[in-house]
Amino acid sequence: MRYEESKIEGRNPVVEALRSGKTIDKLFVLEGCQDGPINTILREARKKDTVVHFVSKERLDQLSSTKHHQGVIAICAAYQYVQVEDILQNARKKGEDPFIILLDGIEDPHNLGAILRTANLAGAHGLIIPKNRAVGLTPTVAKVSAGAINYTPVARVTNMAAVIEQLKKENLWFVCADMGGELMYRLNLKGPIGLVIGNEGCGVSRIVKEKCDFIASIPMKGDIDSLNASVAAGVLAYEIVRQRLG
Repeated sequence: MRYEESKIEGRNPVVEALRSGKTIDKLFVLEGCQDGPINTILREARKKDTVVHFVSKERLDQLSSTKHHQGVIAICAAYQYVQVEDILQNARKKGEDPFIILLDGIEDPHNLGAILRTANLAGAHGLIIPKNRAVGLTPTVAKVSAGAINYTPVARVTNMAAVIEQLKKENLWFVCADMGGELMYRLNLKGPIGLVIGNEGCGVSRIVKEKCDFIASIPMKGDIDSLNASVAAGVLAYEIVRQRLG
């Protein structure tokens, strides 16, 4: 299956896409441009919490397929996002305790695609990713997920810490992966749970880590100090599966 990246170029097409509610992953705007049409686009983007990048004309020319971008290019998501409530509803429909994977700043589309694949096979009811400083549902993510993107819903949120607080009211417990935590085999990971995986370089952010109920470490026997983010997600997801089956 082939996934095409969807670009919308030009001022009128972009503003109409924003007004129509089309899911836009990123908006690239010519830096320093502040004329009326561009300000209208930026105003519509703010209403939707769309991520905006101000870039040079050279960068826009590189991104452009039409060479008539008029100072603005929108990159559309390969797939639609859902609401967090939709993920909870997915668990309810299956009669299962919610199992949600939250990704705190994953930037590599191959990692996100691999985590989506693992999440589907481990029975997770959905993923939650942040809008800023993280990869979205790009064609590369879709391809690496090997079809899992069609079955595992993904919600995109502005504030991960606030979403954790919201989900705690639904009786979820939260565990994050961190080298300084308790050995994962000693933790009770049964029941409604959210598994938090951090950024490839700096891990889980301090504010998100403080919201978690458990900090789990994966035993390391080698000479390097960390696992790839998607591998760490797989190891912890299947410890949750093991405890649920046990």
